[in-house]
Amino acid sequence: MPVAGIDVGSQTTKVVILNDGQVVGQSVMVSAEEAETGARKALDEALQQAGLALSDLTTIVATGAGRKDVSFAQKQKTSLSCLAKGINRLLPAVRTLIDVGAESSTVIRINEKGGVDDSIGHDRCASGTGAFLESMAKLMQMPLPEMGQESLKAQRRAEVSSMCAIFAEQEVISHVHRVPPTPKADIIAGIHGSMAVRIVGLAKRIGVKPEIALTGGVARNVGFARVIEEELKQKVVVPDNPQIVAALGAARIAQEEGGKQ
Repeated sequence: MPVAGIDVGSQTTKVVILNDGQVVGQSVMVSAEEAETGARKALDEALQQAGLALSDLTTIVATGAGRKDVSFAQKQKTSLSCLAKGINRLLPAVRTLIDVGAESSTVIRINEKGGVDDSIGHDRCASGTGAFLESMAKLMQMPLPEMGQESLKAQRRAEVSSMCAIFAEQEVISHVHRVPPTPKADIIAGIHGSMAVRIVGLAKRIGVKPEIALTGGVARNVGFARVIEEELKQKVVVPDNPQIVAALGAARIAQEEGGKQ
């Protein structure tokens, strides 16, 4: 029976539709000001892809920061539980998940059943999130998608050691205006390194067990993914579509709990 998972984030809304356990539709859209409006648009797009109507869905589970605003969802679940269920579906051997989104970063220890054994999060400062990378891309006058590739050219990481986003920006500005200026690739590698050090520090507080996966929108940045591996000194797997993992987990929960009220 068809079910849907909706992940309403601060910047993007993701939807996954499962039918008999198979992904038949999915969408990623920029979040609307009204969470419910954005969720409905993203759901409609995924339904069209699946060749289904809203009335065909037996259960809808919402997750993410805006989950409580999706009135047409039958259930709401935390991002932690949905991320764990989602990565367990995609990569069953993963025991440590690092999720870096627009406004938060989270590390989750996961058991073999896709349950959460432990977790730790960071959302008080932008320096460990996608918002920090966006502000740095503007500072570097470079499109965000290009930053990851550019950082792969770095000879070394420039020093960007501040844990505060504002002070880190000042460090980057000093590199840009240095004579001679620090190479752009080295600066970006330093930016990625600053984020990675903070996030890996979180991970070590709850213990890192292989296999390790990286999800969230920031996981699409190949330079950041590589620096995370360097800091952990372990291989890190990035799913093909790292943004939809929580939505997939929500759909899986909808499938498992659909009949429970």
